[in-house]
Amino acid sequence: MPIIATIRDASPEDFPVILQLNLESEAFLSPLGFERLTALHRQACYHRVALCDGNIAAFLLALGPGADYDSPNYQWFAGRYADFVYIDRIVVGKTARGAGLATSLYEDLIGQARLRHAARVTCEFDTDPPNPASREFHERFGFVEIGAQRVGASRKRVSLQELRLDDPRRSTS
Repeated sequence: MPIIATIRDASPEDFPVILQLNLESEAFLSPLGFERLTALHRQACYHRVALCDGNIAAFLLALGPGADYDSPNYQWFAGRYADFVYIDRIVVGKTARGAGLATSLYEDLIGQARLRHAARVTCEFDTDPPNPASREFHERFGFVEIGAQRVGASRKRVSLQELRLDDPRRSTS
């Protein structure tokens, strides 16, 4: 059952909860400490939280071109595109999973990217080890694979995904 959530910009006061949410999902994400979160927040083109009953239940952080970010996935997109919004991470807390918060945050991000006339939204998800839920989620939005690479100490394989916003055949609104 979808939860009615409020989406608002993240602030430094939210960082302790954001870091705890990230820690819950580190199996799928890179670790995140306070200093790194502060640096990413300052550069983010989108960093918002979803609140349920006044409490932060999810967040999404995205970067545009020109960020000083050493992520190999961000660097892959930055090396190919001058105009993109890169979803670095989205996390939904364990107690709120399945309630539509990820969908709400993606819809909000895509709407914001369209307002900025961004050409594309990009992201990646794991394919080795597989993450079929993420694959299905991104397919519903119209993301398509445009590349793949192995990253990290575990050499996991990721699918590099793109949602073209400048293609009227792929409208999500």
